[in-house]
Amino acid sequence: MAGGASPSPSCIFCQIARSSTTTTPLLHSDDKVVAFQDINPSALRHYLVISVGHIPTVKDLQRKPEDFSLVSHMLNVGQTLLHRVAPHSKEYRFGFHQPPWNSVDHLHLHCLALPFTPRWKQVKYLSLGPLGGFIEAEKLLERVNPISSIPSKV
Repeated sequence: MAGGASPSPSCIFCQIARSSTTTTPLLHSDDKVVAFQDINPSALRHYLVISVGHIPTVKDLQRKPEDFSLVSHMLNVGQTLLHRVAPHSKEYRFGFHQPPWNSVDHLHLHCLALPFTPRWKQVKYLSLGPLGGFIEAEKLLERVNPISSIPSKV
């Protein structure tokens, strides 16, 4: 699934990934992901890392090497960007909104250098367990890791 479906002409993130919108400066771009500043930031620094291929939500990811590789790459890009621009931040958050809490149906990683601004925005980034909400990137990696489904030998 990591390659994703064909770009959706009506998806704003597909337009950004294809660079067909000139109003969003890219902070990073490669064949798998692009990154840019969130237009409505919730923290001191708030970046989004999106898949180039159209993958609607985290629910569309599976325990496949390519999905694990994509999420790992998204996290690596986000961590690199935040550590470069906010190296003295004491706390970072990296994660994804899950349906029905996602605002755009296109896989995107929120990369936050805290504190939240304003502070009440932290509510948007709480895990609500089985109800959805926000899933930390590391938890999503555990969920899509194809190796973790194999029993370990002790």
